[in-house]
Amino acid sequence: MAQTTNTSGMTEDEAKEFHKFFTSSFYGFVGIAAFAHVLAWAWRPWLPKLEGYSAVETALKFFG
Repeated sequence: MAQTTNTSGMTEDEAKEFHKFFTSSFYGFVGIAAFAHVLAWAWRPWLPKLEGYSAVETALKFFG
């Protein structure tokens, strides 16, 4: 007996398997991206401290 397919051309079991793979891959991608953002923030924060960007300009004048 042939299994019925929906508009995607997959059976329900295949669609569930694909969904499980897709969601786990998505969560892995988001986890890696969040970790990369934490590392980038530790290296060079993109929001100013309380002194504002003048502290960054002072550091650039000192080292540059």
